[in-house]
Amino acid sequence: MAAPAADEAWCRETVPRVMELVSPRLPQRDVCALLAVSPWCYRALVANPRLWEVFDLREMKNAGDRLITALPLARYRHLKILNLEFAQDIEDRHFVHLKEMSGISLKNLEFLNLNACQKISDKGIEAVTSLCPNLQALCIYWIVGLKDSSIGHITKNCRQIVDLNLSGCKNISDKGMRLIANSYQGLKKLNITRCIKLTDDGLTEVLRKCSSLESLNLYALSSFTDKVYKEIGLLSNLTFLDLCGAQNLSDDGLVWISRCAGLTYLNLTWCVHVTDAGVVAIAQGCRSIELLSLFGIVGVTDACLDVLSKSCSHSLTTLDVNGCIGIKRRSQGDLLKLFPLLSCFKVHS
Repeated sequence: MAAPAADEAWCRETVPRVMELVSPRLPQRDVCALLAVSPWCYRALVANPRLWEVFDLREMKNAGDRLITALPLARYRHLKILNLEFAQDIEDRHFVHLKEMSGISLKNLEFLNLNACQKISDKGIEAVTSLCPNLQALCIYWIVGLKDSSIGHITKNCRQIVDLNLSGCKNISDKGMRLIANSYQGLKKLNITRCIKLTDDGLTEVLRKCSSLESLNLYALSSFTDKVYKEIGLLSNLTFLDLCGAQNLSDDGLVWISRCAGLTYLNLTWCVHVTDAGVVAIAQGCRSIELLSLFGIVGVTDACLDVLSKSCSHSLTTLDVNGCIGIKRRSQGDLLKLFPLLSCFKVHS
């Protein structure tokens, strides 16, 4: 009788305890699988609230139905992160259904990722944001059907947003930018990659009112002028700036941006009007720069590289000068003399 009793104690006490210790290091899908190991494992895992602060349905099929099944469960009452990036079979009706269900609250949700959920429209955004009033970060990358009305729902329902990714939302206009500017003065991160309807006026309003911005992604937006870049130069907390494809950016614009002394990441890929003068201004003003891309800029020469080596040699780790025909090739040894911390250097062949 001793052996069966020992086996039961092992299953009832030891195995659940081991599962509890191991499960925080596992993907959530594996944790869910462990629920079926035994009734004792089930009770032990469900009783640990930290295991259920994240619900990850990334790339999963039938995501909408899974969401409706899971969220009423008590263990998801303190959910903080919901990831539906590239999830399949998620539509407006699922969020509307959740909104209409009694007892569903996502008041603890801080991060919501809806990236590439193409079947979501303004109606779905209204429903889901109404459930999570304390949301801090929202990603709606490449949901091209969303309009300014979605921004209206977001700003009305979620007043604490500090991180907003609108990349690829091509129908967002200056009207949406004004809503953001008037609602999120504490905004820290903004990604408006390929939001091609935006003009200087809309973005300028955001830059003036959201002066705490630390990260700004303007990738593939070629129409902005130095009016915008002048305002960027007033963002004293900015550390990340992506201007890839900013075809109207001039050296004067870079002189303004060089006032962002805390910049550590600057992407100037295909900023075709930039010359040595602009890069020199950056080198002298942004001495903490760690990554700098000058890819495709034919107007820069070794002169700017020399200034960079004097001003940023103790911070720069990544430098891309591929396509910069005015910069000569160097050996790895010569590069390390200029930039001792350099770990990645890309140059034209």
